Amino acid sequence: MSGFLAGLLVAVLPLLAAGFWLGRRTARPSSLAGLGTPVEHATFETLHTASLATPPLRAGLTEETARKAARKLRSLLGTDALCLTDRERVLVWDGVGSHHREEVMARLAGPLDTGRGEAFPLGCDTPDCTVRWAVVAPLTVDDRVHGALVACAPRESAVLVRAAGEVARWVSVQLELADLDRSRTRLIEAEIRALRAQISPHFIFNSLAVIASFVRTDPERARELLLEFADFTRYSFRRHGDFTTLADELHAIDHYLALVRARFGDRLSVTLQIAPEVLPVALPFLCLQPLVENAVKHGLEGKSDKCHIQLTAQDAGAEALVVIEDDGAGMDPEVLRRILAREPGPSGGIGLSNVDDRLRQVYGDDYGLVIETAVGAGMKVTVRLPKYQPGVHSAGRLGG
Repeated sequence: MSGFLAGLLVAVLPLLAAGFWLGRRTARPSSLAGLGTPVEHATFETLHTASLATPPLRAGLTEETARKAARKLRSLLGTDALCLTDRERVLVWDGVGSHHREEVMARLAGPLDTGRGEAFPLGCDTPDCTVRWAVVAPLTVDDRVHGALVACAPRESAVLVRAAGEVARWVSVQLELADLDRSRTRLIEAEIRALRAQISPHFIFNSLAVIASFVRTDPERARELLLEFADFTRYSFRRHGDFTTLADELHAIDHYLALVRARFGDRLSVTLQIAPEVLPVALPFLCLQPLVENAVKHGLEGKSDKCHIQLTAQDAGAEALVVIEDDGAGMDPEVLRRILAREPGPSGGIGLSNVDDRLRQVYGDDYGLVIETAVGAGMKVTVRLPKYQPGVHSAGRLGG
């Protein structure tokens, strides 16, 4: 996708810049006099105008986003009027000649069905109407026509036909990226549902059993653990936001560890070393808790003696560095590789592969889990979190 976008930009920008210059050279001849040649001026203004149209289009094709983008798109083409449509209606008409709406929609049946652009004259009885010709360029996403860009001008123009087609391609790319964003959101939500489903029934049963064991012998302790259980489950099953803060994730981990320590007592010890400056860092929801749960499981599994888990969160310049380490049974590196690759065979490990996939989806492949382990040597999991990443914002603290 990135190569395609780069190639499209290289092909489209010179044409848009030239068209923009031809349409604007008499209107603002000295507005950017310090930037070089007229073509360089036009290139700068074209890029700037396109950048202003991008944010609304990245939200998809709706009446609101079309209204916000239409003026900038009309400026790119230098036309008297421009409209954006879906398959059923005109979403916005920017410029003169809005009385042509019905006529334009009546002529869109062919382009919307075939995905091919058209140019046609507009019939009009209004003497002072300046739009007499329309160019239709379909807007397509994954080979499906979602609507059309229609540019209207006083007369037929081969340059406008080509320019409108290129602008429509650029708009289509933005809509395709919006569709990919929605797909990524749906995928992340599915991953979170998988993690929630992974919250072990055994853990819930054991937690409630431990709480019940204290009801008669230590009612105050039972009450405290019941509140820990309620806070942990409320956080894990919250319904808003794909991201949280490191502070909130650690808060949930603290609730989880309180329940685990109540069950295992002195067999489990935990050391936390948290740098205060990284607490506001945003990260994917339920990103660290499954790693701690994995450390508890493998730290105590097959052992009758004590297990120690260390969790550190350090400031590393532009990143926060989180390390979760246990001295438990460890794992065969080849088994771990198959788990992370989601290959058939190894049971369990869904939390590790899930978190690894989500980190790569959000931050890129350079930010997957780094895991050091061997049989009998424990496990060390390192997570790098950029302090700032476009689109990664916490939904706010949940309370409790």
